[in-house]
Amino acid sequence: MSHQVILPEGWSRPKGYANGVVARGRMLFIAGMIGWDAQGRFPSDDFAAQARQALQNVAAVLREAGGNPQDIVRMTWYLTDKREYLAASPEIGRAFREIMGCYDIAMTAVEVKALIEDRAKVEIEVTAVLPD
Repeated sequence: MSHQVILPEGWSRPKGYANGVVARGRMLFIAGMIGWDAQGRFPSDDFAAQARQALQNVAAVLREAGGNPQDIVRMTWYLTDKREYLAASPEIGRAFREIMGCYDIAMTAVEVKALIEDRAKVEIEVTAVLPD
């Protein structure tokens, strides 16, 4: 993918994400993916396991569109429990590196009261820019 990470002069490089990304190509907007499988079942109620599954679901949509994780420019995480997310962050980081591979993505994480699916603990929404 042809994208450029934006880091204002004098700013420290953020850990685990990019402040901004400039990209050119076809836009792909991926709806919020949660930790259920292709049949709509939750294999686990564990936060890290749901995050891994949600990332795998994002990757599956990317592949179906002809893209790959390096095409992601923006990712928003909706979390039902900030503390559970932070406690699971080492496992989530491993899953992210394994499935997504890179951190040059503008990211936001937001704690929310609940998600539409009662068992869902995390929902990940993505914007990708696919090569023309």
